[in-house]
Amino acid sequence: MTTTAPPAEDRPGRPADDDERLLHASPLRKLLGRPELGSVVGALAVFLFFSFVADSFLQLSSFGTVLYAASTIGIMAVPVALLMIGGEFDLSAGVMVTSSALVSSMFSFQMTANVWVGVLVSLLVTLAFGVFNGVMLTRTKLPSFIITLGTFLMLTGLNLGLTKLISRTVSTKSIGDMEGFPSARKLFASQLTVGGVELKVTILWWAGLVAVATWILLRTRFGNWIFAVGGNAEAARAVGVPVLKTKIALYMGVAFCAWIAGQHLLFSFDVVQSGEGVGNELIYIIAAVIGGCLITGGYGSAIGSAVGAFIFGMTSKGIVYAEWNPDWFKFFLGAMLLLATLLNAWVRKRAEATR
Repeated sequence: MTTTAPPAEDRPGRPADDDERLLHASPLRKLLGRPELGSVVGALAVFLFFSFVADSFLQLSSFGTVLYAASTIGIMAVPVALLMIGGEFDLSAGVMVTSSALVSSMFSFQMTANVWVGVLVSLLVTLAFGVFNGVMLTRTKLPSFIITLGTFLMLTGLNLGLTKLISRTVSTKSIGDMEGFPSARKLFASQLTVGGVELKVTILWWAGLVAVATWILLRTRFGNWIFAVGGNAEAARAVGVPVLKTKIALYMGVAFCAWIAGQHLLFSFDVVQSGEGVGNELIYIIAAVIGGCLITGGYGSAIGSAVGAFIFGMTSKGIVYAEWNPDWFKFFLGAMLLLATLLNAWVRKRAEATR
């Protein structure tokens, strides 16, 4: 004998409009559910702290300097955050920036071509690095930590070995007098004045990347794929998500932003040191984690990574403005990482408790 459940309106204590699928989240619940909430609170605390301990911190010129420091990290923190949401890491991101700059510089100088030719060749080569990481990850099934650590070591060796082989020194030759250099510098390393504040063009690149990444995550099917892959790759594959293509695309996104950052590095100084970039990959990851990304994947936001990079910029320059010993910077950075991670975990638990 089968029984039929009574209609919702006939169930005691369970009105029809009480179905949890029909409930609308309150503004507070939505706020607590945002990944970047903890980082915003942390950024406000850091801002207030340095406002009191450093008199020059609130000057307009200082604001432009802080934003520039944040943008150089933020450009890479955005794609690293998306990659972490997708459940993976890229330990080669820091040296890939230098590789991009070296390829552009040495190709332009050795081929005596317009620097724009070197820029385009660098874009193709850097994207190839991203494809390599993605394909190796998906084909070998090895952890991204191992794959990208290997790429990190190979690129570090290539950067130094090829630069010394071609240039006979550890840095590239100057390309400042080559055709196309002024226009390339205008795109990648110029500055503009807004309201009396000098702002580097990297700030615009950073803001644009954050906007595009946020749109992708929240408004596109690919954004849903990123969250699904990071949350549970096997479950995502079972419902038709192209897991392999999604991860390769994310690594290509890291490579594309490494190309942007590399061109800024090159056209800011017109020469590149082959040993630069080592260790920066950890800073990108720290900015993403401070911004609310979980190491386990499936959770985070591009805006959070921007806030994390802004905290990095305020701390690095705030210590200088406060006239403290800069040797303490890494200590403060580590402390912020731990505090931000604990705060993000607390906020996430509160958000889950209100559901």
